[in-house]
Amino acid sequence: MKKPQDTRDIRREYIAGQLSRKQLDTNPTRQFSHWMKDAVQANIKDPTCMTLATCGDDGMPSARIVLLKHHDESGFCWYTNYQSAKGNQIQQNPKASLLFYWHDLDRQVRISGTVEKVSAETSDHYFDTRPLDSRISAIVSQQSRPVDSRETLLTQIEHQNQATQDEKVSRPDYWGGYLLKPEEFEFWQGRQDRLHDRFCYSKDSDEWKIERLAP
Repeated sequence: MKKPQDTRDIRREYIAGQLSRKQLDTNPTRQFSHWMKDAVQANIKDPTCMTLATCGDDGMPSARIVLLKHHDESGFCWYTNYQSAKGNQIQQNPKASLLFYWHDLDRQVRISGTVEKVSAETSDHYFDTRPLDSRISAIVSQQSRPVDSRETLLTQIEHQNQATQDEKVSRPDYWGGYLLKPEEFEFWQGRQDRLHDRFCYSKDSDEWKIERLAP
């Protein structure tokens, strides 16, 4: 029998930076914006990638990568098929967590809160800005459901292209945006010897309380 791969000795030191209480903005959304700007300026590949973790009625957590499309004080937004696995889980349990990891900066941000759909007008506006091929794919794909082959998908896309040649490609009602309204943030900066800097923002009435966490 082939020996299982042993990864216990794969490690590195985190030496990209440090984080102190005085460096933090009092507002976690502004602090996130500062770090997102740093990630973009550092030319990190796909800086808006985030892990979205959800959990439905069965209690089994599920995680996948999605893309942050916009954020402000109201929350953090992404777009998807409402009938997908994550859409069904959010309908059953409208609580979720986001995780950003910027490897080159040794930084993570975790954001947890409640999820709601954005308005139809907001979803329409974003859908209309997408490339045509992406809009066609969103219409055709029954996301998360079994499909017998890639050829089947390509045939369906070709049929949809022919059907909408001279027409506006409108957003289907099963596709749109979600907004996570934060209740807790954690900012993590990797440090040497695993003594990482971690700070948690939690809501205290209408204010944000900031606490350092043990690594």
